[in-house]
Amino acid sequence: MTPWLLLRGLARESGHWGDFPAQLSVALGAPVLTLDQPGNGSRFNERSPTRIDDMADDCRMQLAYRGIAEPVNIVALSLGAMVAAQLAHSTPQQVARLVLISTSMRPLAPMHWRLRPAAAVPLLLRLLAADAAQLEAAVLAATCARADADVVSRWLALRAAHPVSRYNVLRQLLAAARFRAPPPPPMPTLLLAGRGDRLVDSRCSERIAAAWHCPLALHPWAGHDLPLDDAAWVIEQLQRFAATHPLPVAADEHGGSVISQPLPPTRP
Repeated sequence: MTPWLLLRGLARESGHWGDFPAQLSVALGAPVLTLDQPGNGSRFNERSPTRIDDMADDCRMQLAYRGIAEPVNIVALSLGAMVAAQLAHSTPQQVARLVLISTSMRPLAPMHWRLRPAAAVPLLLRLLAADAAQLEAAVLAATCARADADVVSRWLALRAAHPVSRYNVLRQLLAAARFRAPPPPPMPTLLLAGRGDRLVDSRCSERIAAAWHCPLALHPWAGHDLPLDDAAWVIEQLQRFAATHPLPVAADEHGGSVISQPLPPTRP
């Protein structure tokens, strides 16, 4: 069974998926993998690349380290979707299907769509403050259509265990800002976005879908973090996508499980 690889966004780690990987593995009956980018999660002590190309190269290294040679399905959110798009462009033989959530790419959308000022400015101001609880609450308000104090508590625990430096956040922002859309991916591709996204205008996904001639599913009210706002809807879209784009049956060495094994740090 072809594995599904999940990639998160700016300054987020595998733990921010919550129980979504387990839900997805059960629903699809396939192994689900999660990776952390340098500077995030278990790799918070590493330096984040300032180019999406280097982040894609790092993903390729992590897959090789885990012994995964077959193509993978990728579900990627926000900045992670840029990494996935670049990986699909540079190494298409490694990607079986591609699902991009709540993302944007130049020059397909103007800057004020790619990072909406009403949500981005308060977030950047909170980033400069020392209060972690206020920052995570601001992130939740900007990325989700429904507020949940329990989510903030879980995020604070992740932050305490794996504190992402402001320096690395800025380096990731630079990588996202300079990234340009690659040519249309050669593999089946689906875009997902929420009409309630306060951080990245859903019209960015519409522009990508139009340029790449691929399908787009728009959630009527969900925000930027679609899997957190409505995991069941996202899983339903993935099930439909997989059913309409079947792949050759391969030997399943992993079983239906969630696999999260960090790559040993390689960056200073």
